[in-house]
Amino acid sequence: MRKVKAGIIGTGFIGPAHVEAARRLGFVDVAALAEADQATAEAKSRQLFIDKAYGDYRDILADPSIEVVHLCTPNTLHYPLAVEALKAGKHVFSEKPLAMNSRESKELVQLARDTGKINAVDFNYRFYPLNQEARQRVQSGEAGKPLVITGSYLQDWLLLKTDYNWRIEPEAGGESRAVADVGSHWCDLIMFITGQKITRVYADLAVIHKTRMKPKKAIETYSGKEMTPEDYEPVPVTTEDYGTVLFEMDQGTRGTFTVCQVAAGRKNRLYYEIDCENQAIAFDQEDPERLWIGSRAEPNRVLMRDPSLLSPQARANVSYPGGHPEGYPDGLKNFMRAFYTFVAENQNPQSAQPPFPTFVDGHNEIAIVEAVLRSSKSGQWVEVDY
Repeated sequence: MRKVKAGIIGTGFIGPAHVEAARRLGFVDVAALAEADQATAEAKSRQLFIDKAYGDYRDILADPSIEVVHLCTPNTLHYPLAVEALKAGKHVFSEKPLAMNSRESKELVQLARDTGKINAVDFNYRFYPLNQEARQRVQSGEAGKPLVITGSYLQDWLLLKTDYNWRIEPEAGGESRAVADVGSHWCDLIMFITGQKITRVYADLAVIHKTRMKPKKAIETYSGKEMTPEDYEPVPVTTEDYGTVLFEMDQGTRGTFTVCQVAAGRKNRLYYEIDCENQAIAFDQEDPERLWIGSRAEPNRVLMRDPSLLSPQARANVSYPGGHPEGYPDGLKNFMRAFYTFVAENQNPQSAQPPFPTFVDGHNEIAIVEAVLRSSKSGQWVEVDY
């Protein structure tokens, strides 16, 4: 495998996770980073042991040694940076959401096709071995036709009125927060496992904390920094803390999911249950070593993440024997391996189907979020306009 050089734009919470996952592959050299200014870039380069530090993202796009650019910035910058990166001849690995609206995401899908560059959106939960196993059981027909799907994505990092992040602000994170931020992961995963698309939705969204106390000085996501009352100022909030969505899929499967970022004790709980004709399958991201398999005529089972027990498709995403836990960093690494192998082998995304989520998947999720917002405002079922 040839070595591929990459650059990271944005090094807050998720940027270093990208760096660590890519480095674990062995054939990816994270050679450069770009930040908002030169001083920040140099400080982050020392922290992450990255040689080149750019205080202007344009410099990383102009660097001829960089083949792949990772976009790990606030949401509002993904679209313009992706446009510039593609036009600069770079392959692009973007955090989600891909853009701020479906008009922009459609443009990016077309631009990616026109440039022929490899593109990806970070729906990394697809690459957990047991989610690959769930997909195989459903799409092979072993579990039977999906009948009903339920689940949730619960967090507590915005439980308190003093919890604040740029994602709360519509101008930086978008009109939707909980649904767009974590509900998009849930929807993508369910569509990946079932091979079906969500076609219409009925949504109820709510802002729990209509006023939050914003720190007067920016802090990084999940930093846990101690603050005093004098460090805050009150600001109104319009993005949702909570949402429940009824949905229907293109093969008739129905379901519901809840997203909540004020659920005490739930740190990052993506949970689903897919009730099929022969089996029910349930997974909890906070317990990624186990897949629950329910039956009517037989005892229920818990399948461990053990390569000797999994399908070949799932086994390909296992790095260690059973009993050696793998989780979030490993799912992202598996994603990076699929993406960078595609890059290193100089594959053409227009002639070979990439084995990872692309800008098309990123666009689909934005279309779902927009339908959720329209439904919440109208109080009616809304068709998803892909």
